[in-house]
Amino acid sequence: MAKFIRTFLFVVTELLIVFPPSSLPTDTITQFESLRDGNTLVSEDESFEMGFFSPSNNSNRYLGIWYKGIPVKTVVWVANRENPVKDNSSKLSINSEGRLMILSHNKTPV
Repeated sequence: MAKFIRTFLFVVTELLIVFPPSSLPTDTITQFESLRDGNTLVSEDESFEMGFFSPSNNSNRYLGIWYKGIPVKTVVWVANRENPVKDNSSKLSINSEGRLMILSHNKTPV
């Protein structure tokens, strides 16, 4: 039995290394996490998705919320409409005061 438990724990540990919890779909981030461009948050009922996107024929990156699971991406909210990010190395973070912040590649607020 002890050998089975050790084997089981080893397999679970290896799976966590290969597939860390941050790679699983989630609907929240904390102050100690960030949402990087290319990843998304999905609402608990899977109706909405949040992440960075570029409109068609445009290379600028925006943080937005859109309906999930419909054929045409329909964005319903944009955070940085007036100040787009120029590359895909930005991230969404929560600062020490609890405010959402979009940070550019050199960690400056957008």
